[in-house]
Amino acid sequence: MTREEFEKIIEQEFEQAIPEKFRPHIKNVAFLVEDEASGKDLLGFYHGVPTPERGDWYGMGTTMPDTITLYQKTIEEHARETGTPVAQVIRETIWHEVAHLFGMDEHEVRQRESKRDLLE
Repeated sequence: MTREEFEKIIEQEFEQAIPEKFRPHIKNVAFLVEDEASGKDLLGFYHGVPTPERGDWYGMGTTMPDTITLYQKTIEEHARETGTPVAQVIRETIWHEVAHLFGMDEHEVRQRESKRDLLE
C-alpha cells in the first residue's frame, strides 16, 4: 500500500481507537509514519513528555510536539503474519501509543489491553 493510503487509514482509525471524551486531551502531538524502527520490531513509538508529567512550564516558549510514530512496513508485515486487517493493527497501535502519552507504562498498557481483549 502507498504511504498516502496508509496515512488515510490512520486518520480513519484514530476516531475508532480513541474515545471521543479523551481526544481533547491529545494536544501538541504529531503523528508520523516511517517504514520501520531501526533495530527494533516496533509497530509504533511514543516520544515526548507524558500528559501527567507536563507541569506549568510545559508549553512555555517554543515547545516541540510530542510524536507518535507508526511503522508502516512493520505494521503491514504483522497484519499479514497474524491475518489481522491493517486497519485494526493501526487502530490498536494508536491506542497503545496514546496510552503512553497519557502516562501509562508498558506493563499498565499491556494489562489494559488484556482486559479490553477479554471484553471483546
